[in-house]
Amino acid sequence: MIIKTFPIGLYSSNIYILIDDKTKEMALIDCGSAEFSNIIDEFSSYKLKYILLTHGHNDHTEGVRSIKKAYGPTVVMGKNEENGLGRFRFMDYIPVDRWVSEGDVIELGSLKISVIETPGHTLGGVCYLAEDALFSGDTLFRRSVGRWDLQGGNEETLKSSIQNKLFTLNDDVKVYPGHESSTTIGFEKKNNMYV
Repeated sequence: MIIKTFPIGLYSSNIYILIDDKTKEMALIDCGSAEFSNIIDEFSSYKLKYILLTHGHNDHTEGVRSIKKAYGPTVVMGKNEENGLGRFRFMDYIPVDRWVSEGDVIELGSLKISVIETPGHTLGGVCYLAEDALFSGDTLFRRSVGRWDLQGGNEETLKSSIQNKLFTLNDDVKVYPGHESSTTIGFEKKNNMYV
């Protein structure tokens, strides 16, 4: 498994490239910039199979439509995001092909990616777990958590998502958040004052 991190745009949103090195299949986790197609071209020996969206905010979805048009990947998003942000402006331009829920598994070559529903930052936020790598979107950051004061957000729901779902994972699981640097579950259990 290969993971590459690209902070993009005004808000330095992380776009991740996840590659199954056995089959050369590739996924993007979040897609906050249309200009990202220049970077994808550098990975032309791989097949872009998925765009996995952690939630529907613009800084994580802005490039989806153009990347979908250019490369044809399947766009995946949490089912509850359709209800939470679905009537808001974000969903008008996100061409979702597959809605996923807690426990669903996405196959990327030989990798199995588990869906973990983590509402709180938005109603339908999800995290993706691939082996010992957790892509947490705006749910969990290094020493912080996502905002809960936007549409669909809720402080207690966010904290519950982290405590009851993410903090039950192995301490060694590496967390790749939607902004800033990576961390681990164990580090956040000990050092995150928001949870």
